[in-house]
This record gives sequence, C-alpha cells and structure tokens, in this order.
Amino acid sequence: MDLREKYPIFYYNSFTIKEDEDYLSCVYNYQIGDYVFTPSVKIAKKVITNKDVDNNFLEYLFFNFGIINAINYYKLVCSKKMVIKCGFLEEEQKDFFKKLFYNGLSEMFYRNKFNLSYDEFLEIETLGKKFEFKEVQDTFKGNLIPVGGGKDSIVTLEYLKPDKEDNKIILYNRSIYPEDEASLMAIYKAGYQDADILRFYLELDPLMLKLNNEGFYNGHIPFSSTLAFASYITAYLSGKKYIVLSNEASANEGNVEGLMVNHQYSKSYEFEKDFRDYTFKYFSPYIEYFSLLRCFNELEIVKEFAKHPEYFPIFRSCNVGMKKNTWCAACAKCLYVTIMLYPFVKEEDIINIFGKNMLDNMENKDLFLGLISPLYDKPFECVGTKEEINYALSLALKTKEHLPKLLQFYKDNYYDEKKTYNVENYFNSEHFINKHFLKLMGFDDNEK
Repeated sequence: MDLREKYPIFYYNSFTIKEDEDYLSCVYNYQIGDYVFTPSVKIAKKVITNKDVDNNFLEYLFFNFGIINAINYYKLVCSKKMVIKCGFLEEEQKDFFKKLFYNGLSEMFYRNKFNLSYDEFLEIETLGKKFEFKEVQDTFKGNLIPVGGGKDSIVTLEYLKPDKEDNKIILYNRSIYPEDEASLMAIYKAGYQDADILRFYLELDPLMLKLNNEGFYNGHIPFSSTLAFASYITAYLSGKKYIVLSNEASANEGNVEGLMVNHQYSKSYEFEKDFRDYTFKYFSPYIEYFSLLRCFNELEIVKEFAKHPEYFPIFRSCNVGMKKNTWCAACAKCLYVTIMLYPFVKEEDIINIFGKNMLDNMENKDLFLGLISPLYDKPFECVGTKEEINYALSLALKTKEHLPKLLQFYKDNYYDEKKTYNVENYFNSEHFINKHFLKLMGFDDNEK
C-alpha cells in the first residue's frame, strides 16, 4: 500500500459549470500530490425541458456527481483522506459516500490483496460552503430509462411500452468508449427516435488512463453508482419522475464465498435503497430511482427476453467486445449468457448470436467451473447466481437431445437430478416497484 502512504490526501478542489449555445457542462478539478485531473461532463441544452430549474439546486447536483466521479481518480492511490474544498456535506452524507467507495471498490481491494478495514479506509473532510436552494416542487412525470444494450434493459423497454409517450432514454456516454451501437439499435428497435434519447457525456482525464499504465492502482469501480447520479441530473433537467433501472435480484449475490466482495454492488438492492434514502433526504422526494426488474432473478429475465427474438442479432453485454460492438465468445460473461439462453432458444440461434457454441469447447472448462462450482470464485462479471446457472443447465439437460461437450461434462460430474432449486417462478419481495409498474409487468394489484 505504498501509494496510500505516499499520497495520503485526495483533493476535490473545485467544479465549474459552464454554458454555451448548445451544451451545459461542468469541469471538475481533483488533485493527488502534484497530479491534477480535470475531467468534465456535458449535457445538450435541448434536454432541459423542466421550466422550473433552480440553478442553485443544479449546482448542488453537479457537486454531488463530482464526489462519485472522483472515484475514478481516487482509486489510483486510495488515499486515507479526501478533502472536499468546494462544498459541504453532513456527517450522514459523508457516511453514504464512504460506504459507497468502500463496497464499490471491494473487488479492486480483493484482487490487489489490499487489507483495509472499514474504519481505517477513508476520512472525508469538507471545507466548502453549504448549498442553499429552493425546495423542489412536484412537477415531474414520466420515465427516464437507462439503456445499456443488454437483455435486461431490453426487457424493461418492452415492459414500459404502454408508457412510451412519457418515456425518455438516457445514454451515459464515456470518452473511453465509442457510441454504444448496441444500445442505439435496441432503442430504435423498441420504437424510439433520436429525439427521445438524452445523452450524458463524461470526458475522463487522459492522465488517469496514463497513470493506470504506470503502476498506480487500477480496478473495477461501481459504475452504476455514477450512472445513478448522472441519471438524477438528467431526470431533473428533463422533468422525469422515475429513473427506471434494470437491475435484478441476482445482483445482490457476491463473488467470493464468505467475503463482502460484489462486482455488482452498485446494482444491488442495498445500493438502490441507500441511493433512494440519500436523494429523498438531501435532493427531493419527487424524483424516484428504482429497478423495474428487482423482483426477478436472472432466469425470469432471460425467459422474458427469449420471447423477443427480434433483439437477438443486436443485443450485447460483453465487456471485452464492447468497443467493437461484438461478443468476444471467449469470456465468462459470454459463456454465462450462452448457458442462460440455452434452455430457451435453438442452438442455431446461439451460434448466430455468438458466432460459436461456447458449450462445445472444453477449453472453456475453467470459466465454466467458476460459474457453477462453490469451490471457485464467481467471475467478476455481471452474472447471475450459481444456483440459477445450475438450474439453467439442468433445464438444458432435460430439453436438449444433443449435448455439447461442457453440458455432457456437467451431466457426468455435477448434475444431481434429485436436487431442488428455488429459481422457477421466483418473485423477490424486496423491491420499490409501485402498483402501476407491477401492472405493466402483468401482476394484478393483489397478486404481489
């Protein structure tokens, strides 16, 4: 942990909101030792359809986004202290961000063999002004839907079609990735036009990327938490009441047996609840963040997605292939999606999607074991629970006549036909889905 000792203080120095004819933007200033980072965000002014925007409240929102955005740079050294010079936080707010940073970086700590207790991890000090703004009024309506191009957000798009006239889509564009072609194709396939798409642009400081290659710490950040704050700003500017995520119950499961390490922490119910509590208390009770799919596990979502084969050629969720809008067909995520789809689609469709059948290649055995076996860590990817994966494989054994090599390996070594699973017809009662949205999903008022 030499870098933590060498750079004991991380500074969030300032944020500057700018405006030109086309864009509203904000430039941030962070500092570690002599290294200064100036990332920025921008939103097209045509997004701003809320006639009651309070510039003081908007300033406060951008300040808060700057704290979670700082995690991209803080993780380079994991300083013992964060000094925020440009704003004030209550103690409870500091606790919110400390918990988010600690749990959101848990994968990075684990993979880099850091041994940091929560108490010693981070102290947050604020030296800036306390923000004053008018109370936000209840003028919001309709839905803002983040879309990432994978099966989950596609299922959400389909469920929300009856609300289409009041829906807008948010795309969170980061400079290290090109325009997300899969997301756009899914959005168009669902019947939306360019005018329905609201973009939030994040320009990362290239110095951070340079230091990543020079021995500074690097690893996974809680990306969905940065999306949460970006979506909140966008919902406020566009007058949307509901930010409708597509995170499922399965995201609550960690990756390492016996440790609080979760690649999907910022997709978990715990983060969703914390973010809702934070925004209701410190922002406004009139913009609501929730996941439409929280009541489902991954199997239920896959079954629903399989009803829409028109999306098969265009959906993507492979991190390796993201920059080229492809499935790499060689990673744990690609193998996982193959397994989950296998009981519900034809093998020829699997091959058309991925270019091959990964289950027919024994070279993928280690990836496979990480997905199914309690003796292996679950891959650090957005994948379902091991129980769901094993259940999907057991379904495939019952429904497929031809068994590819890994499925035959599973049958010979792991399959227990007497085992029971709590997977089929699953419904998670820990959710924030109101009656209107439950009805859109096909549930009667008294059913759930």
